[in-house]
Amino acid sequence: MARVMLIEDDPSVREGLRLSLGRHGHDVDLASTGEEGLERLLAAPADIVVLDLMLPGLDGFEVCRRIRAGGPTPIVMLTARGDDLDVVSGLEAGADDYVIKPVRPRVLEARIRAVLRRGGPAGAVSTGQEVHGDLTIDRGSLTVTRAGVPITLPPMELRLLLELSAAYRQVFSRQQLLESVWELDFLGDSRLVDACVQRLRTKIEDIPSKPRYIQTVRGFGYRFGPL
Repeated sequence: MARVMLIEDDPSVREGLRLSLGRHGHDVDLASTGEEGLERLLAAPADIVVLDLMLPGLDGFEVCRRIRAGGPTPIVMLTARGDDLDVVSGLEAGADDYVIKPVRPRVLEARIRAVLRRGGPAGAVSTGQEVHGDLTIDRGSLTVTRAGVPITLPPMELRLLLELSAAYRQVFSRQQLLESVWELDFLGDSRLVDACVQRLRTKIEDIPSKPRYIQTVRGFGYRFGPL
């Protein structure tokens, strides 16, 4: 069971999702505005936040940025449209995944479970420490340090790093990463991968625009290394 903070201004959507998430065993806390959601999170942190982007007052994008600035709490955003600008802006603000309204409860539950699954990919059998330049990855404790300083990563960024670093210099397509990291077994949105890579680079690279660790292979996808 996870504690879910649901921030949604539409009363009927809010109540419907509360009931469906509750049936899946989650403890659901509710907020109708961004301000209320942030206050409730400070009072009682959640395992995951389900956040509507189109909120009155403090909008979902700013709420997302403030939650992400405060720590690695995973965020699934709800958007009323598949609008490219909304999706990209939400991912850049720090969301881990998104679901388009009208929300199908089983889809939302699947995305919550995927985002909360903190363990590494199934193919990563090593459980010890790996040292890559200044970066140390401990698969057993699921911790990462850079030059000896701990780095706090949200679940999807951690899973992406574990997946890529498990196969040094192997090129992964965006679709492969969507399947292994986001657990999407259909043609998913490659922007999830690109936005997550960008956020991860800002935390592990000396110069994010000139990455040593997570490198782009144009026309194909991403790989870990060369360092």
